[in-house]
Amino acid sequence: MADIQRDKLTGSLRRDAVKKHVAAIHVSGKLTLLQRKLSNVLLLNAYDTLASQARHQIDARTLCMMIGYNSNDFQTLKQSLRGLAETVAEWDMLDEKGRQEWGVSSLLSYAKLKDGVCEYAYSPALADKLHDPKVFALINLNIQRRFTSGHALALYENCYRFVRTGSSGWWSLELFRRLMGVDGSSYYESYKHLNAKIIKPAVAEVNKTSNILLEPETRKRGRAVTDIRFKIKENPQLAILDLDDGEGHRHGAIYSKLRGLGVSDRLARQWLQTHGEEAIEAKLDYVSKRQNVESMVGYLSAALKEDYGAVGQGDAPAPQSAKAQRLGRVQQAVQGRSPTQRDADKRLFLSRIEDNVARADFERFGWMSPVNAAEIATFWEEFNPGLFDGIEGG
Repeated sequence: MADIQRDKLTGSLRRDAVKKHVAAIHVSGKLTLLQRKLSNVLLLNAYDTLASQARHQIDARTLCMMIGYNSNDFQTLKQSLRGLAETVAEWDMLDEKGRQEWGVSSLLSYAKLKDGVCEYAYSPALADKLHDPKVFALINLNIQRRFTSGHALALYENCYRFVRTGSSGWWSLELFRRLMGVDGSSYYESYKHLNAKIIKPAVAEVNKTSNILLEPETRKRGRAVTDIRFKIKENPQLAILDLDDGEGHRHGAIYSKLRGLGVSDRLARQWLQTHGEEAIEAKLDYVSKRQNVESMVGYLSAALKEDYGAVGQGDAPAPQSAKAQRLGRVQQAVQGRSPTQRDADKRLFLSRIEDNVARADFERFGWMSPVNAAEIATFWEEFNPGLFDGIEGG
């Protein structure tokens, strides 16, 4: 996944990954897939203020959509929040002075829904552990959205932090069952059942879905399997899918013209990948004929964004076009949201974009992004059914 230019976003939702403390990961317990995703998003939302604020808030509708719930399914959200409040987190680790420390806490000390806002808190002791920057795993929320199995996501969370060392290290089967949330089940006391129902399906989904590849290894005492570890390496297939940087565009004549105008290498490749050489050449010709232009690059950017010159010789398309009407209604919908909600809306939309060029275009142009016009319309119609009613072709 491409990194979000986080300096262009504001608020506590500006990251696309959450630092998740090892202690929390190891004991997150028997959580459903949705509860596990919910736990990660709540931590992401709260992370910047864990040490300074006792309570945290997030727009409930946005939260539902980030997790994959129906945006109005507050009953499911209530059940999942209840599950987090009833789940015990336990840590057993060394403190800053090298002394062994054991502790226990509920994952959430409380949660409530009021006026469309989800408010929640962590116990002070757990918040301190969650915010500890020394030991954490980086959980990418764009990747976690792809998982369909809670066991697979649990395995990914527990293995990803070891990607640089190449191995999870040996876990006893007792610990592994606990990490997968199946401790206490007599059925999974059998390694044959554990392997068939948990290990093999989870490894297959991690390898297919995420940015790492896992290979399990076992250790035996006699004929009985006693320990398991996972060899870990980066997934080159995912990297190939995610790393299309427009390298080939550097060899074209239009790229050279853009660079000659002062357009940056990255932006030139982005424009070429988004609009194509023919469209950019037409806009270059159009811009070159304009008078009293202070910034050629700025004007060219606007011409590409607003499709200047597409209708007659004016500086903008017809104001009453379906495209213009849709943009106007999107702007109205955005203005109707609070500043906190607007920030969450942007973060949510970015979490749904997987194409690097589309992400970059949204980061640059926001809700007016031409590359994401169709997706933006779909996004806002989910929030406001009927938003584009009456617009021809809308």
